[in-house]
Amino acid sequence: MPRLRTSIRRTLTAALVATATLATPATAAPAQGQAVTPTSRINWSSCSDTEFEGMQCGTLRVPVDYAHPRAGSLTLALVRRPADDRDHRQGTLLLNDGAGGSSIEQLRLAMRIGFPSFAGAMSRNFDLVAVDPRGVGHSTPIRCTTPLKPDGVTHFPHSQAAFDTLVAHNRAFATDCLRENGPLIAHTDLTSTARDFEAVRTGLGEKQLNWYGIHYSTLLGRTYAGLYPGRLRTMVLDTALDDTTSPAERIRREAATAEEAFNRFAAWCAATADCALHGKDAAAEYDALVARADRTPILTTAGRLTGEDIRTATQDYLTLSTVTWPALAQAVVKAQAGDATDFTYEPDDTLDPVQVQVPACLDNARPVTTFDQLTRLRKDLARISPHLGGAVRSWTALTGCLGWPVPAHPIAAGAPVHGAPPALIVQSTHQALAPHSAGLAMAAQLPGSVVLSREGDDYSMFLLSPCVRDATNRYLTTRTLPAQGTTCTD
Repeated sequence: MPRLRTSIRRTLTAALVATATLATPATAAPAQGQAVTPTSRINWSSCSDTEFEGMQCGTLRVPVDYAHPRAGSLTLALVRRPADDRDHRQGTLLLNDGAGGSSIEQLRLAMRIGFPSFAGAMSRNFDLVAVDPRGVGHSTPIRCTTPLKPDGVTHFPHSQAAFDTLVAHNRAFATDCLRENGPLIAHTDLTSTARDFEAVRTGLGEKQLNWYGIHYSTLLGRTYAGLYPGRLRTMVLDTALDDTTSPAERIRREAATAEEAFNRFAAWCAATADCALHGKDAAAEYDALVARADRTPILTTAGRLTGEDIRTATQDYLTLSTVTWPALAQAVVKAQAGDATDFTYEPDDTLDPVQVQVPACLDNARPVTTFDQLTRLRKDLARISPHLGGAVRSWTALTGCLGWPVPAHPIAAGAPVHGAPPALIVQSTHQALAPHSAGLAMAAQLPGSVVLSREGDDYSMFLLSPCVRDATNRYLTTRTLPAQGTTCTD
C-alpha cells in the first residue's frame, strides 16, 4: 500500500500542476432562443478519448429555466464507466465535483492513477457516472469575455473609491456574462442544478441513485435529497460545507480554518526536507513575498500579480498535503526569483474560476452592501487570518458579487431533510476549505448520518486513505455506517 500511495501522489502532482488536455464529449451551445421540448433521453456513444476507453459518453438536454421549460435548453455532458461485475451490479454512483469543477476531468485524473485497481466495490459493483453540472466544463459552459478581476481591481478595498471601482467592475462583468450566455447566468443555482440530476436519474432509468459529492456538491446532494425524497439510496459527502450560519460567519470560519492549514504547512516545511523552503521560516518568507508584491506587483504573462493575488491563490494550494504543499513551497521560491506564474492559475486545473463565481452569486445571500460594512468584516479577517488575510473562496464570492444585477436564491438550510438516506460524511480534522465542524452541521440535517473523521489535511480522501476507502465501500454496498466518533488515522 505505501508504494500505491506514492504512485497516487506522484501522478496527482503531475496532473494537478500541469495543464490538463481536455476531452470533449459531445456538447452543444445554449439554445436560448429556441423553443424545445424537455427530454429525459440520454444520447450515448462510445467515448473516443483513449483515457475513457470502454466507457460511454453521453449528452442530455434539459431546460435552462425549469419554470419555463420550453423557453430554451442546455446540454449536460456525462461519462459512464460500467460496473466491472455486471452480475453483482448495485446501481449507479454519481460522481460530483465542487462548484466550477468538471466531474468528467476529475474522473480522468482518477483513471490516470489507476483508480479501478484500488477502488474496490465502488468500481466493481457500481456504474460510475460523471456529470458536468450546467455551466461547467463539457456541459454547456459559462464563458465571459470580461476578466474576472483585472489589474486595478481589488477584493480588499481600503477606500470608498476602490470599493466603487470593484462594484462597477462586477456589474460590467455580470453584464458581459449575461450578454454572452443569456438566461443561463440566472439559472446556475443549487435548485436548478439539482433538478438536472433528477433528469439524469430518469434518463438512466434508475429508481434510486447513489451520490458521491465533494465540497460544493455536498450542498448539491442535500438539495437534491430535499427536492426528491427517496430518490437517493446512499450519500457519500466528502468535505462537507456548512451554509446554516450567516454568510459573514461562514467567511470567518473558513478564514480561520485556511489560516490553520497555512500554519500546518509552515510547520511541515520546518520539519521536512522535501519542502523547498526547508531551513527557512516559511511563513516569514511567504509574508515577505506578499508584502513585496503589494509594494511592487510582479509582472507575469497573466498581468500584474499583487500580494492580494498571491494570498487568494494560496488556499487551493493547501488542500492536499502530499501534493499541493510541496507545490506551494516551490511556487514561493520561484516567485522570490521573479517567476510568479504558479500563482496565476488554480493548482486544480479542473476548476474554472468564472464557473465558480457565477453560481456563488446565486447561492449566497449578500449581507454586505456598503464600504463600511465590508471594512468591518475585512478587519475581522485580518485579525483571524494574519497570513492569508481572509483571502478565501467565500470572501471572493462575497466581494465578487457586490453590485451583481441578478438576485440571489440562497437555500434555506438547517432543518432536517426528510426522505434523505443516512449519509456517510467524511471530514478531515484539518482542511483548508472547510472546518471539521461543517461535517457535524451537515450530519444534523440528514437524520441518522455519521461523520467519519480523517486525521489530516486532505480532501478527496477516498483516493488517499485505505481506511476511508473501506468504510465508503462498506457503506455503498451494505448501507452500514461506521460507529459515531470513528476516526481514520492513515
